[in-house]
Amino acid sequence: MASALTDKLSRLVKEIRGQARITESNVADMLREVRMALLEADVALPVVRDFIARVKEKALGQEVMGSLSPGQALVGIVNRELSRTMGEGVSDINLAAQPPAVILMAGLQGAGKTTTTAKLAKHLIEKRKKKVLTVSGDVYRPAAIEQLKMVTKQAGAEWFPSTPDQKPLDIAAAAIDYARKHYFDVLLVDTAGRLAIDEVLMNEIKGLHALLKPVETLFVVDAMQGQDAINTAKAFSDALPLTGIILTKTDGDSRGGAALSVRHVTGVPIKFAGTSEKIDGLEVFDAERHAGRVLGMGDILALVEQVTAGVDMAAAQKLALKVKSGESFDLNDFLGQIQQMKQMGGLSSLMDKLPTQMTAKAGQMDMDKAERDIRRKEGIIHSMTPLERRKPDLIKATRKRRIAAGAGVQVQEVNRMLNEFGQMQEMMKKMKGGGMMKMLKRMGGMKGMPKMPF
Repeated sequence: MASALTDKLSRLVKEIRGQARITESNVADMLREVRMALLEADVALPVVRDFIARVKEKALGQEVMGSLSPGQALVGIVNRELSRTMGEGVSDINLAAQPPAVILMAGLQGAGKTTTTAKLAKHLIEKRKKKVLTVSGDVYRPAAIEQLKMVTKQAGAEWFPSTPDQKPLDIAAAAIDYARKHYFDVLLVDTAGRLAIDEVLMNEIKGLHALLKPVETLFVVDAMQGQDAINTAKAFSDALPLTGIILTKTDGDSRGGAALSVRHVTGVPIKFAGTSEKIDGLEVFDAERHAGRVLGMGDILALVEQVTAGVDMAAAQKLALKVKSGESFDLNDFLGQIQQMKQMGGLSSLMDKLPTQMTAKAGQMDMDKAERDIRRKEGIIHSMTPLERRKPDLIKATRKRRIAAGAGVQVQEVNRMLNEFGQMQEMMKKMKGGGMMKMLKRMGGMKGMPKMPF
Protein backbone atom coordinates (compact mmCIF):
# COMPACT_ATOMS: atom_id res chain seq x y z
CA MET A 1 0.00 0.00 0.00
CA ALA A 2 2.76 2.44 0.96
CA SER A 3 4.66 2.10 -2.30
CA ALA A 4 1.50 2.25 -4.44
CA LEU A 5 0.22 5.45 -2.82
CA THR A 6 3.67 7.05 -2.84
CA ASP A 7 4.26 6.32 -6.53
CA LYS A 8 0.86 7.63 -7.57
CA LEU A 9 1.02 10.79 -5.44
CA SER A 10 4.58 11.57 -6.53
CA ARG A 11 3.51 11.42 -10.17
CA LEU A 12 0.55 13.71 -9.49
CA VAL A 13 2.74 16.24 -7.67
CA LYS A 14 4.91 16.50 -10.77
CA GLU A 15 1.89 16.79 -13.08
CA ILE A 16 0.26 19.71 -11.27
CA ARG A 17 3.47 21.54 -10.33
CA GLY A 18 3.28 25.22 -11.20
CA GLN A 19 -0.51 25.50 -11.08
CA ALA A 20 -1.69 28.46 -9.03
CA ARG A 21 -4.41 26.68 -7.06
CA ILE A 22 -6.01 23.36 -6.31
CA THR A 23 -8.83 22.87 -8.80
CA GLU A 24 -11.68 20.40 -9.25
CA SER A 25 -9.76 18.89 -12.17
CA ASN A 26 -6.48 18.17 -10.37
CA VAL A 27 -8.33 17.02 -7.24
CA ALA A 28 -10.32 14.54 -9.37
CA ASP A 29 -7.06 13.21 -10.85
CA MET A 30 -5.53 12.75 -7.43
CA LEU A 31 -8.61 11.12 -5.89
CA ARG A 32 -8.85 8.62 -8.74
CA GLU A 33 -5.29 7.49 -8.08
CA VAL A 34 -5.72 7.42 -4.29
CA ARG A 35 -8.96 5.42 -4.61
CA MET A 36 -7.23 2.79 -6.76
CA ALA A 37 -4.24 2.57 -4.39
CA LEU A 38 -6.52 2.06 -1.37
CA LEU A 39 -8.64 -0.59 -3.07
CA GLU A 40 -5.51 -2.42 -4.23
CA ALA A 41 -4.37 -2.44 -0.59
CA ASP A 42 -7.62 -4.25 0.40
CA VAL A 43 -9.09 -1.29 2.27
CA ALA A 44 -12.85 -1.81 2.64
CA LEU A 45 -15.00 0.01 0.07
CA PRO A 46 -17.09 1.95 2.67
CA VAL A 47 -13.85 3.19 4.24
CA VAL A 48 -12.49 4.27 0.84
CA ARG A 49 -15.70 6.14 -0.01
CA ASP A 50 -15.74 7.99 3.32
CA PHE A 51 -12.05 8.87 3.04
CA ILE A 52 -12.31 10.14 -0.56
CA ALA A 53 -15.36 12.28 0.31
CA ARG A 54 -13.52 13.95 3.19
CA VAL A 55 -10.39 14.65 1.13
CA LYS A 56 -12.49 16.11 -1.71
CA GLU A 57 -14.38 18.40 0.66
CA LYS A 58 -11.15 19.68 2.25
CA ALA A 59 -9.21 20.04 -1.01
CA LEU A 60 -11.60 21.78 -3.39
CA GLY A 61 -10.77 25.43 -3.83
CA GLN A 62 -8.11 25.49 -1.16
CA GLU A 63 -5.62 28.28 -1.76
CA VAL A 64 -1.96 27.33 -2.05
CA MET A 65 -0.08 29.28 0.60
CA GLY A 66 3.56 30.36 0.80
CA SER A 67 6.11 28.02 -0.72
CA LEU A 68 3.74 25.05 -1.05
CA SER A 69 2.90 23.77 -4.51
CA PRO A 70 -0.63 22.41 -5.20
CA GLY A 71 0.83 18.89 -5.21
CA GLN A 72 2.40 19.35 -1.80
CA ALA A 73 -0.79 20.85 -0.41
CA LEU A 74 -2.80 17.87 -1.67
CA VAL A 75 -0.37 15.40 -0.10
CA GLY A 76 -0.73 17.34 3.16
CA ILE A 77 -4.53 16.99 3.05
CA VAL A 78 -4.28 13.25 2.29
CA ASN A 79 -1.80 12.84 5.15
CA ARG A 80 -4.10 14.57 7.66
CA GLU A 81 -7.15 12.56 6.58
CA LEU A 82 -5.21 9.28 6.66
CA SER A 83 -4.16 10.11 10.20
CA ARG A 84 -7.77 10.97 11.13
CA THR A 85 -9.07 7.69 9.62
CA MET A 86 -6.62 5.65 11.71
CA GLY A 87 -7.36 7.64 14.86
CA GLU A 88 -5.68 10.92 15.62
CA GLY A 89 -2.63 10.93 17.86
CA VAL A 90 -1.71 8.22 20.37
CA SER A 91 -4.17 6.27 22.52
CA ASP A 92 -2.36 4.85 25.53
CA ILE A 93 -3.32 1.68 27.34
CA ASN A 94 -5.64 2.23 30.31
CA LEU A 95 -4.49 0.78 33.64
CA ALA A 96 -6.72 2.93 35.86
CA ALA A 97 -8.24 0.13 37.95
CA GLN A 98 -7.85 -1.57 41.30
CA PRO A 99 -4.88 -3.97 40.77
CA PRO A 100 -4.69 -6.26 39.04
CA ALA A 101 -5.81 -4.41 35.90
CA VAL A 102 -7.07 -7.17 33.60
CA ILE A 103 -6.37 -7.00 29.87
CA LEU A 104 -8.30 -9.48 27.69
CA MET A 105 -6.71 -10.41 24.34
CA ALA A 106 -9.21 -11.37 21.61
CA GLY A 107 -8.86 -12.37 17.96
CA LEU A 108 -8.75 -15.20 15.47
CA GLN A 109 -6.22 -18.04 15.50
CA GLY A 110 -3.11 -17.10 13.56
CA ALA A 111 -3.36 -13.36 14.23
CA GLY A 112 -0.47 -13.57 16.70
CA LYS A 113 -2.35 -13.22 20.02
CA THR A 114 0.00 -15.33 22.12
CA THR A 115 3.22 -13.65 20.96
CA THR A 116 1.53 -10.24 21.20
CA THR A 117 0.49 -11.00 24.80
CA ALA A 118 4.16 -11.50 25.71
CA LYS A 119 5.23 -8.41 23.74
CA LEU A 120 2.65 -6.34 25.62
CA ALA A 121 3.91 -7.79 28.91
CA LYS A 122 7.45 -6.68 28.05
CA HIS A 123 6.17 -3.21 27.10
CA LEU A 124 4.30 -2.83 30.40
CA ILE A 125 7.32 -4.00 32.41
CA GLU A 126 9.84 -1.75 30.64
CA LYS A 127 7.77 1.35 29.83
CA ARG A 128 5.21 1.39 32.63
CA LYS A 129 7.26 -0.40 35.34
CA LYS A 130 4.44 -2.85 36.11
CA LYS A 131 4.50 -6.32 37.67
CA VAL A 132 2.81 -8.50 35.03
CA LEU A 133 1.22 -11.96 35.10
CA THR A 134 0.09 -13.84 31.96
CA VAL A 135 -2.31 -16.76 31.64
CA SER A 136 -3.57 -18.81 28.70
CA GLY A 137 -7.24 -19.73 28.38
CA ASP A 138 -6.60 -21.47 25.04
CA VAL A 139 -7.29 -25.12 25.88
CA TYR A 140 -7.96 -26.14 22.28
CA ARG A 141 -4.82 -25.36 20.28
CA PRO A 142 -1.98 -27.84 20.81
CA ALA A 143 0.97 -26.32 22.70
CA ALA A 144 -0.74 -22.89 23.09
CA ILE A 145 -0.19 -22.91 26.85
CA GLU A 146 3.47 -23.95 26.52
CA GLN A 147 4.01 -21.30 23.85
CA LEU A 148 2.75 -18.57 26.20
CA LYS A 149 4.97 -19.95 28.98
CA MET A 150 8.04 -19.72 26.74
CA VAL A 151 7.42 -16.20 25.37
CA THR A 152 6.40 -14.89 28.80
CA LYS A 153 9.78 -15.99 30.15
CA GLN A 154 11.50 -14.12 27.28
CA ALA A 155 9.49 -11.01 28.16
CA GLY A 156 10.53 -11.14 31.81
CA ALA A 157 6.95 -11.53 33.11
CA GLU A 158 5.45 -14.27 35.29
CA TRP A 159 3.29 -17.06 33.82
CA PHE A 160 0.29 -18.64 35.56
CA PRO A 161 0.01 -22.39 34.76
CA SER A 162 -3.07 -23.89 33.13
CA THR A 163 -3.84 -27.25 31.47
CA PRO A 164 -5.92 -28.31 28.43
CA ASP A 165 -8.33 -30.30 30.62
CA GLN A 166 -9.43 -27.17 32.53
CA LYS A 167 -12.34 -24.91 31.60
CA PRO A 168 -11.32 -21.39 30.47
CA LEU A 169 -13.57 -19.76 33.10
CA ASP A 170 -11.95 -21.81 35.89
CA ILE A 171 -8.47 -20.86 34.61
CA ALA A 172 -9.40 -17.17 34.55
CA ALA A 173 -10.89 -17.25 38.06
CA ALA A 174 -7.79 -18.99 39.49
CA ALA A 175 -5.45 -16.57 37.69
CA ILE A 176 -7.13 -13.41 38.95
CA ASP A 177 -7.22 -14.80 42.48
CA TYR A 178 -3.47 -15.55 42.29
CA ALA A 179 -2.76 -12.08 40.81
CA ARG A 180 -4.62 -10.39 43.71
CA LYS A 181 -2.87 -12.43 46.40
CA HIS A 182 0.59 -11.83 44.92
CA TYR A 183 0.13 -8.12 44.23
CA PHE A 184 0.42 -8.10 40.44
CA ASP A 185 -0.32 -4.80 38.70
CA VAL A 186 -1.56 -6.34 35.45
CA LEU A 187 -3.07 -9.68 34.39
CA LEU A 188 -2.89 -10.44 30.65
CA VAL A 189 -5.38 -13.11 29.54
CA ASP A 190 -4.64 -14.88 26.23
CA THR A 191 -7.89 -16.34 24.89
CA ALA A 192 -8.63 -19.12 22.40
CA GLY A 193 -9.04 -18.30 18.73
CA ARG A 194 -10.63 -20.08 15.79
CA LEU A 195 -9.85 -20.20 12.10
CA ALA A 196 -13.22 -18.48 11.55
CA ILE A 197 -15.91 -16.81 13.66
CA ASP A 198 -18.24 -19.28 15.39
CA GLU A 199 -20.88 -19.18 18.12
CA VAL A 200 -18.90 -21.30 20.60
CA LEU A 201 -15.91 -18.95 20.43
CA MET A 202 -18.03 -15.84 20.93
CA ASN A 203 -20.01 -17.29 23.84
CA GLU A 204 -16.79 -18.37 25.57
CA ILE A 205 -15.11 -14.98 25.27
CA LYS A 206 -18.30 -13.19 26.38
CA GLY A 207 -18.28 -15.37 29.51
CA LEU A 208 -14.63 -14.54 30.19
CA HIS A 209 -15.36 -10.84 29.76
CA ALA A 210 -18.28 -11.00 32.22
CA LEU A 211 -16.17 -12.83 34.80
CA LEU A 212 -12.97 -10.78 34.51
CA LYS A 213 -14.46 -7.32 33.89
CA PRO A 214 -11.28 -6.27 32.03
CA VAL A 215 -10.12 -2.65 31.99
CA GLU A 216 -8.98 -3.25 28.37
CA THR A 217 -10.36 -5.64 25.76
CA LEU A 218 -7.88 -5.61 22.88
CA PHE A 219 -8.68 -7.00 19.44
CA VAL A 220 -5.56 -8.52 17.84
CA VAL A 221 -5.71 -8.50 14.03
CA ASP A 222 -3.25 -9.48 11.31
CA ALA A 223 -2.42 -6.37 9.25
CA MET A 224 -2.00 -8.57 6.16
CA GLN A 225 -5.50 -10.05 6.45
CA GLY A 226 -7.00 -7.57 3.99
CA GLN A 227 -10.78 -7.52 3.46
CA ASP A 228 -11.33 -10.38 5.94
CA ALA A 229 -10.12 -8.10 8.72
CA ILE A 230 -13.34 -6.08 8.39
CA ASN A 231 -15.69 -9.04 8.92
CA THR A 232 -13.63 -10.31 11.86
CA ALA A 233 -13.44 -6.86 13.43
CA LYS A 234 -17.22 -6.36 13.11
CA ALA A 235 -18.00 -9.75 14.66
CA PHE A 236 -15.77 -9.16 17.69
CA SER A 237 -16.98 -5.57 18.03
CA ASP A 238 -20.61 -6.76 18.09
CA ALA A 239 -19.83 -9.44 20.70
CA LEU A 240 -17.51 -7.48 23.00
CA PRO A 241 -17.09 -3.90 24.20
CA LEU A 242 -13.66 -3.54 22.57
CA THR A 243 -11.42 -0.78 23.89
CA GLY A 244 -8.54 -0.99 21.43
CA ILE A 245 -6.83 -2.75 18.53
CA ILE A 246 -3.38 -4.27 18.15
CA LEU A 247 -2.18 -4.66 14.56
CA THR A 248 0.29 -7.50 14.05
CA LYS A 249 2.68 -8.16 11.14
CA THR A 250 2.77 -4.52 10.05
CA ASP A 251 6.24 -5.21 8.64
CA GLY A 252 4.54 -7.13 5.80
CA ASP A 253 3.91 -5.74 2.31
CA SER A 254 0.30 -4.66 2.83
CA ARG A 255 0.71 -2.46 5.92
CA GLY A 256 -1.88 0.27 6.14
CA GLY A 257 -4.91 -1.43 4.61
CA ALA A 258 -6.13 -3.15 7.77
CA ALA A 259 -5.21 -0.10 9.86
CA LEU A 260 -7.63 2.03 7.87
CA SER A 261 -10.40 -0.58 7.85
CA VAL A 262 -10.58 -1.93 11.40
CA ARG A 263 -10.44 1.50 13.02
CA HIS A 264 -13.37 2.62 10.88
CA VAL A 265 -15.47 -0.51 11.52
CA THR A 266 -14.93 -0.84 15.29
CA GLY A 267 -14.70 2.85 16.20
CA VAL A 268 -11.99 2.06 18.78
CA PRO A 269 -8.37 3.28 18.58
CA ILE A 270 -5.39 1.28 17.35
CA LYS A 271 -3.15 1.15 20.41
CA PHE A 272 -0.17 -0.92 19.29
CA ALA A 273 1.47 -2.23 16.13
CA GLY A 274 3.64 -5.36 15.89
CA THR A 275 6.73 -4.40 13.90
CA SER A 276 8.73 -7.66 13.97
CA GLU A 277 8.68 -11.20 15.32
CA LYS A 278 11.10 -10.28 18.11
CA ILE A 279 9.81 -10.02 21.67
CA ASP A 280 10.46 -6.25 21.65
CA GLY A 281 8.82 -5.79 18.25
CA LEU A 282 5.79 -3.85 19.52
CA GLU A 283 5.41 -0.09 19.31
CA VAL A 284 2.76 2.35 20.50
CA PHE A 285 0.64 3.24 17.47
CA ASP A 286 0.81 6.87 16.41
CA ALA A 287 -1.69 7.57 13.63
CA GLU A 288 0.14 10.65 12.35
CA ARG A 289 3.48 8.87 12.12
CA HIS A 290 1.90 5.79 10.52
CA ALA A 291 0.21 8.00 7.92
CA GLY A 292 3.63 9.49 7.14
CA ARG A 293 5.01 6.01 6.54
CA VAL A 294 2.11 5.09 4.29
CA LEU A 295 2.73 8.21 2.19
CA GLY A 296 6.46 7.49 1.95
CA MET A 297 7.40 10.39 4.24
CA GLY A 298 9.16 7.98 6.57
CA ASP A 299 9.17 8.00 10.35
CA ILE A 300 12.42 9.63 11.39
CA LEU A 301 11.33 9.93 15.04
CA ALA A 302 10.74 6.16 15.23
CA LEU A 303 14.12 5.63 13.54
CA VAL A 304 15.88 7.76 16.18
CA GLU A 305 14.05 5.92 18.98
CA GLN A 306 14.99 2.54 17.51
CA VAL A 307 18.65 3.45 17.08
CA THR A 308 19.06 5.03 20.53
CA ALA A 309 17.31 2.07 22.19
CA GLY A 310 19.58 -0.37 20.34
CA VAL A 311 22.89 1.39 21.02
CA ASP A 312 24.90 -0.02 23.92
CA MET A 313 26.25 3.27 25.23
CA ALA A 314 28.74 1.58 27.59
CA ALA A 315 30.25 -0.36 24.68
CA ALA A 316 30.25 2.74 22.46
CA GLN A 317 31.99 4.79 25.16
CA LYS A 318 34.58 2.03 25.68
CA LEU A 319 35.34 1.99 21.94
CA ALA A 320 35.58 5.80 21.87
CA LEU A 321 38.10 5.82 24.73
CA LYS A 322 40.08 3.05 23.04
CA VAL A 323 40.29 4.95 19.74
CA LYS A 324 41.17 8.20 21.50
CA SER A 325 44.02 6.56 23.41
CA GLY A 326 45.58 5.49 20.12
CA GLU A 327 44.82 1.77 20.40
CA SER A 328 44.10 0.11 17.07
CA PHE A 329 40.53 -0.69 16.02
CA ASP A 330 40.54 -4.51 15.68
CA LEU A 331 38.21 -7.23 14.41
CA ASN A 332 36.63 -7.66 17.86
CA ASP A 333 35.52 -4.02 17.60
CA PHE A 334 34.33 -4.61 14.02
CA LEU A 335 32.26 -7.58 15.23
CA GLY A 336 30.82 -5.38 17.98
CA GLN A 337 29.62 -2.85 15.38
CA ILE A 338 27.92 -5.65 13.40
CA GLN A 339 26.17 -6.89 16.54
CA GLN A 340 25.02 -3.34 17.37
CA MET A 341 23.36 -3.19 13.93
CA LYS A 342 21.51 -6.44 14.70
CA GLN A 343 20.34 -5.06 18.08
CA MET A 344 18.83 -2.08 16.26
CA GLY A 345 16.61 -4.45 14.28
CA GLY A 346 18.77 -4.89 11.17
CA LEU A 347 19.03 -2.94 7.94
CA SER A 348 15.50 -3.63 6.67
CA SER A 349 13.91 -2.36 9.90
CA LEU A 350 15.97 0.85 9.78
CA MET A 351 15.40 1.44 6.05
CA ASP A 352 11.65 0.95 6.51
CA LYS A 353 11.50 4.16 8.56
CA LEU A 354 13.35 6.34 6.05
CA PRO A 355 11.45 8.54 3.59
CA THR A 356 10.83 6.82 0.25
CA GLN A 357 12.98 9.28 -1.67
CA MET A 358 15.97 8.33 0.50
CA THR A 359 15.41 4.59 0.15
CA ALA A 360 15.06 5.04 -3.62
CA LYS A 361 18.41 6.85 -3.69
CA ALA A 362 19.91 3.87 -1.89
CA GLY A 363 19.62 2.10 -5.22
CA GLN A 364 16.80 -0.27 -4.37
CA MET A 365 19.07 -2.33 -2.10
CA ASP A 366 18.27 -6.00 -1.79
CA MET A 367 17.67 -5.99 1.96
CA ASP A 368 17.64 -9.79 2.28
CA LYS A 369 21.02 -9.95 0.53
CA ALA A 370 22.40 -7.17 2.76
CA GLU A 371 21.21 -8.97 5.92
CA ARG A 372 22.79 -12.24 4.68
CA ASP A 373 26.03 -10.38 4.01
CA ILE A 374 26.09 -9.08 7.60
CA ARG A 375 25.53 -12.60 8.98
CA ARG A 376 28.30 -13.91 6.70
CA LYS A 377 30.77 -11.32 8.02
CA GLU A 378 29.86 -12.33 11.56
CA GLY A 379 30.50 -15.99 10.68
CA ILE A 380 33.89 -15.17 9.17
CA ILE A 381 35.05 -13.30 12.30
CA HIS A 382 33.79 -16.11 14.54
CA SER A 383 35.98 -18.53 12.54
CA MET A 384 39.12 -16.61 13.52
CA THR A 385 41.29 -17.21 16.58
CA PRO A 386 41.34 -14.57 19.36
CA LEU A 387 44.87 -13.63 18.28
CA GLU A 388 43.77 -13.13 14.65
CA ARG A 389 40.96 -10.86 15.74
CA ARG A 390 43.35 -8.71 17.78
CA LYS A 391 46.06 -8.70 15.08
CA PRO A 392 44.43 -8.89 11.63
CA ASP A 393 47.83 -8.35 9.96
CA LEU A 394 48.66 -11.98 10.80
CA ILE A 395 45.93 -13.22 8.44
CA LYS A 396 47.78 -14.40 5.31
CA ALA A 397 46.86 -16.97 2.62
CA THR A 398 46.98 -20.13 4.76
CA ARG A 399 44.97 -18.58 7.57
CA LYS A 400 42.46 -17.16 5.07
CA ARG A 401 41.83 -20.65 3.65
CA ARG A 402 41.26 -22.06 7.15
CA ILE A 403 38.92 -19.19 8.10
CA ALA A 404 36.95 -19.52 4.84
CA ALA A 405 36.50 -23.27 5.40
CA GLY A 406 35.37 -22.70 8.98
CA ALA A 407 32.81 -20.09 7.93
CA GLY A 408 31.63 -22.03 4.87
CA VAL A 409 32.54 -19.27 2.42
CA GLN A 410 35.05 -18.64 -0.39
CA VAL A 411 38.44 -17.06 0.30
CA GLN A 412 37.33 -14.06 -1.82
CA GLU A 413 34.64 -13.31 0.78
CA VAL A 414 37.25 -13.31 3.56
CA ASN A 415 39.34 -10.86 1.46
CA ARG A 416 36.32 -8.63 0.88
CA MET A 417 35.46 -8.54 4.58
CA LEU A 418 39.08 -7.72 5.48
CA ASN A 419 39.11 -4.89 2.92
CA GLU A 420 35.93 -3.41 4.45
CA PHE A 421 37.46 -3.76 7.91
CA GLY A 422 40.59 -1.96 6.66
CA GLN A 423 38.47 0.96 5.41
CA MET A 424 36.72 1.25 8.78
CA GLN A 425 40.08 1.02 10.58
CA GLU A 426 41.34 3.97 8.51
CA MET A 427 38.21 5.95 9.38
CA MET A 428 38.74 5.24 13.09
CA LYS A 429 42.33 6.49 12.87
CA LYS A 430 41.00 9.82 11.59
CA MET A 431 38.68 10.01 14.62
CA LYS A 432 41.60 9.54 17.02
CA GLY A 433 41.76 13.26 17.78
CA GLY A 434 38.45 13.16 19.67
CA GLY A 435 35.96 13.25 16.82
CA MET A 436 34.27 10.12 18.07
CA MET A 437 34.09 11.47 21.61
CA LYS A 438 32.37 14.61 20.34
CA MET A 439 29.88 12.47 18.44
CA LEU A 440 29.10 10.47 21.60
CA LYS A 441 28.69 13.70 23.58
CA ARG A 442 25.99 14.75 21.13
CA MET A 443 24.34 11.34 21.45
CA GLY A 444 24.49 11.74 25.23
CA GLY A 445 22.40 14.89 24.92
CA MET A 446 19.61 13.07 23.08
CA LYS A 447 16.37 12.28 24.87
CA GLY A 448 16.62 9.16 26.97
CA MET A 449 20.42 8.89 26.63
CA PRO A 450 22.85 9.23 29.53
CA LYS A 451 25.26 12.19 29.54
CA MET A 452 28.82 11.26 28.79
CA PRO A 453 31.37 11.95 31.57
CA PHE A 454 33.83 13.80 29.29
